[in-house]
Amino acid sequence: MPSLARPNRKKEERLEARVSPETKALFLEAAAIQGRSLTDFLLASAMEAATRTLKDREFLDLSKRDRTALVEALLNPPRPNAQLMQAAARYRQMFR
Repeated sequence: MPSLARPNRKKEERLEARVSPETKALFLEAAAIQGRSLTDFLLASAMEAATRTLKDREFLDLSKRDRTALVEALLNPPRPNAQLMQAAARYRQMFR
């Protein structure tokens, strides 16, 4: 995963986008509400969206791995160990 931009790094790259007048007006209004410049607002919004997207993908990857582990454990459960057998015996004694 690429590292997040740090404020003290030299900024050498440039991004450009063409938008409709309505879209620009929307961005300007939102930036003004937050007390930011248009550039600062757009960069902060893009960073937030990019970070959220990467975290969502990471969450989905973990979920797939966890689901696979759960299905494997259900289909091929390990044999009960001595501690589990003792706990089951205690349970049976307590709740008969």
